[in-house]
Amino acid sequence: MDERDSSTTMTATDASRTGQHPCRCSLASRADAHDQENGANRSSACDSGKCPEAEPSGQKPTRMQKLLRAGRVEENGIRPLPVEERSERRFFNIFTIWFSINSNILAILFGMLGPLAYNLSLRDSALVILFFNLLATTAPGILATFGPKTGMRQMVHARYSFGRYLVSVPVLLNLATLTGFNAIICVVGGQCLSAISSGSVTPTVGIIIISILSLVISFAGFKVLHIFETYSFISALLSIIVATGVGGNGLKEQAAPSAPATVAQVLTFGMIVAGYQIPWAAIASDLTTYFDPKVPSWRVFHYTYWGLLCPTVLLMTLGAAIAGALPNNPTWQEANDAYGIGGVLAAMLSGAGGFGKFVVVLQALSLLGNTCSSFYAITLNFQALLSALSNVPRYVFSVVITAIIIPVAVYAYRDFYANLNHFVALIAYWSASFVGIIVADHFVLRGGRMASYDASVWNQGDKLPWGVAALASGIASFVLVVPCMSEEWYVGPIAAQTGDIGFEVAMALSALAYVPLRMLERRVSGR
Repeated sequence: MDERDSSTTMTATDASRTGQHPCRCSLASRADAHDQENGANRSSACDSGKCPEAEPSGQKPTRMQKLLRAGRVEENGIRPLPVEERSERRFFNIFTIWFSINSNILAILFGMLGPLAYNLSLRDSALVILFFNLLATTAPGILATFGPKTGMRQMVHARYSFGRYLVSVPVLLNLATLTGFNAIICVVGGQCLSAISSGSVTPTVGIIIISILSLVISFAGFKVLHIFETYSFISALLSIIVATGVGGNGLKEQAAPSAPATVAQVLTFGMIVAGYQIPWAAIASDLTTYFDPKVPSWRVFHYTYWGLLCPTVLLMTLGAAIAGALPNNPTWQEANDAYGIGGVLAAMLSGAGGFGKFVVVLQALSLLGNTCSSFYAITLNFQALLSALSNVPRYVFSVVITAIIIPVAVYAYRDFYANLNHFVALIAYWSASFVGIIVADHFVLRGGRMASYDASVWNQGDKLPWGVAALASGIASFVLVVPCMSEEWYVGPIAAQTGDIGFEVAMALSALAYVPLRMLERRVSGR
């Protein structure tokens, strides 16, 4: 993350010298030109006619395009953004968007797994939460630095390791991860709405409500998303503080674990904590591409790191405290059995009457900060999956993913805690392997030079790496990951002695395997 990276994208002059087309006519910028000209008829904004996004001469925008532009709906896809479109200089917004994304009750739910699933005390849970968050948050912090310097979305940047076609494998895994996370969030929001209505609003209806609200905000794209994230965390944190204050006396009644914590319990819960943070790395640069490339990489790293770390550690610890108090608070325990975390929060706030129910609604809505950013990233991943999909406007995928998430969330609700545990474990393994490959490629083989990524070849399979080295190293790492897994349905021989160390092994082995395999691939392929 060195300051040498600031000039990473070719200027228009450089492009003209090399015969490349310095396209400046994104749909968003052409919409601005349209507004400035008060609707005057205009030809293609691209004088060379080579831009694939330029409208044919004399062709007027469709009614849908006019409507979307008027509503500030982002139509930009996955193309790397040229320098002139990376103009956002309010760099502190990087911190606020990450802080807002994690300022919700999802982190509380993850923290509850320490006492509930692994029989850890509040003290032991808090130490695991702190240590593993400090470690795991470095992954999204590092990968977020690529956004301003390269102008590339995370899965487009991954093509420079996985190649144009084999990148479809991590894209599919990332789509599954994001879909699963959003399903979990929608379940939690649905539980909250159902709890305050005493069941008159079913969890299924609550899931649909949260999904539709997420769609509406994510539909608009980056600018609206940043505005929403900048302010949404305020009500989220206030509502959590109120809930903690009202129910604080109950938190003192911590139940003693039935046995001292074991190494296996500590490491397996640590894997759950890491599984919350590491997957953010696969979308990290999606949320930083619009920022000025002159921003120092260390600032992007720290804004991302602390924006993710601060709320997550506090809220996971609160979750551990709530779970530890459940056995000594029968009302809370009954509410948890009936409505999950939403029921517990409603029970904690029951003494506040109608105001307490209002606070629970705010907590349900606080989840939108997380779902909206994930919805945004999902639509970009759809476009990165297949060439044919790259020409489909991003907002179309927002509708598609909503239709997918609702039934997935309804299914996950049936056995929620078990499904959550299994899901988080699996995503931690692949995302750790992905991070190991990307980091090894950038720092070991490219020497940390952002200028080594030629944005002009982002969609040219014959100039990008084959991707065989990246895919092979990821697969090879799982040869040892499997014996290190500790799941309800399978416990590997190594994990039986140590606890789950799968994500650590996946990250280390994939990085170690990638370097020699990529050097061999480069020698054979010449690229």
